[in-house]
Amino acid sequence: MNRDAELSHSMVHYLLTIHKLKEGRGYARVTDIAKDLNLTKGSVSTAINNLKKKGLVTEEDDSKFLVLTSMGHDEVHRILSSRTLLYYFLKDFVGVDKEIASNDSCLMEHLMSPETSEKLFHFMKTLACSCEDLQKEGVLPPEFKFQTALDLCSYENPEEFNDDQKGDKYLED
Repeated sequence: MNRDAELSHSMVHYLLTIHKLKEGRGYARVTDIAKDLNLTKGSVSTAINNLKKKGLVTEEDDSKFLVLTSMGHDEVHRILSSRTLLYYFLKDFVGVDKEIASNDSCLMEHLMSPETSEKLFHFMKTLACSCEDLQKEGVLPPEFKFQTALDLCSYENPEEFNDDQKGDKYLED
């Protein structure tokens, strides 16, 4: 998505809610979105029309169920990927409490550029998957003990990680 068509924080929540409802129930309606976000149907309809204008959401012809366009789906996966990376970076790399990490990652997810997200992925993967090697090379001191619950080592690249994002599965209960 180009920077001219940036999404507001609330627009992101609409997209993520459509995605969640579609994945969980198989459909998403304005009524369902309003209930899920605790908003009026009128305000949801207005927001959905804005997302339609941006080419991110459309309606199924026969049922009027809302669906993400391919561009909308790509945007949701990019946002979820950014949120996941930010959450674990803040929690495991910086040491922020998980509730704060969850809130802050939600606030920042849609503001992070694709380039920053890609660089953050590589940085986190390098540190998470190469700690022992970096200690042997003297880059990290031997007493450095780093652990993260996010398995970045199983992903070859940021695109593969991005495609695998399904929802808020990274959040711990």
